[in-house]
Amino acid sequence: MDARIVLLGPPGSGKGTQAERMEDELGFVRLSTGDLLREAVRNETELGKRAKEYMDQGLLVPNELVIGLMKEKIDSLEGGYILDGFPRTLEQAEVLESITGIDAAINLDVDDEELVDRLTKRRSCPDCNAVFHLIYKPPAEEGVCDRCGGELYQRSDDSEETVRNRLKVYRESTFPLIEFYEKRGVLRNIDGKGDIGEIFEAIKALL
Repeated sequence: MDARIVLLGPPGSGKGTQAERMEDELGFVRLSTGDLLREAVRNETELGKRAKEYMDQGLLVPNELVIGLMKEKIDSLEGGYILDGFPRTLEQAEVLESITGIDAAINLDVDDEELVDRLTKRRSCPDCNAVFHLIYKPPAEEGVCDRCGGELYQRSDDSEETVRNRLKVYRESTFPLIEFYEKRGVLRNIDGKGDIGEIFEAIKALL
């Protein structure tokens, strides 16, 4: 598909899971701010070192770091893509608008208590960025990544205290994006609680 999609929703709403399916089954290129930033942290780049200070506290990474990274990626692409985790602020949305048009902003809506349960039980692979969940998507072997065999761990930003702070930051800083895209006539709301496959089918029906 040759469409430019923004995925909105709080941490743990399933943006990454749905973006992966859209990439695998519909042919989109997925651009995940989180993956790109974690890679920079893992490689201990200058951007990664600066970003880690914010990520460890559950705070948003400053705009200038994220915008520069995403603009470089978008400029190198042809065809349709999904932005997963960007934009997160009105400033980022306005900069994005100056870079490219957006065909649809899909908002996955999930309540906070459900999100806390999802995130605190999430486990990640430091080697290939695969994400598992102890209840909904457990690895075949406990503590081992199905994809590459890496040792799974709980990210520091998935502790309950940090998760609740991340959700507070989201509600304050990112929620206004819903109004931003609604005014532009491209907002599409999806109930993000329920079966992953059903949510994916609802997304496909909107495209």
